[in-house]
Amino acid sequence: MDKNSIFGNFNIEEITVGMEVSYSQTITDADVKCFAGISGDHNPVHMSDEYAQKSRFQKRIAHGLMSASYFSALFGTKIPGPGCVYVAQSLNFKKPVYLNDTVTAIVTVTNVDIKKRRVFFKTICKVKNKIVIDGEAELYVP
Repeated sequence: MDKNSIFGNFNIEEITVGMEVSYSQTITDADVKCFAGISGDHNPVHMSDEYAQKSRFQKRIAHGLMSASYFSALFGTKIPGPGCVYVAQSLNFKKPVYLNDTVTAIVTVTNVDIKKRRVFFKTICKVKNKIVIDGEAELYVP
């Protein structure tokens, strides 16, 4: 199955182990400022060039949860699709994401429990083919 042709509204019986979809977005200054406004996280490592230059990162970094939020976009629009609900998500932040990096979020089905209506996923975000976030997710499919 062409992973780019998948667009939502799967019955749980149609979801199979190995199905994978991705979403990419380039992180801009405006994105970071909007995310700070929405989340309330105005940490200067995200907001201030001067502060970030003195940090271990040496320049501003995006909020880790901004990149992780792209998983939600995939779940709600692709697999499982509209109506699904997050049950759990683990996240391991491996590397920073800088402004102007292009983040690619990838979710891969690892298990389907039709009886409990749960779908399990491996979740990763990459920048320049390097993993910056990995984890696992569990979704309920109504």
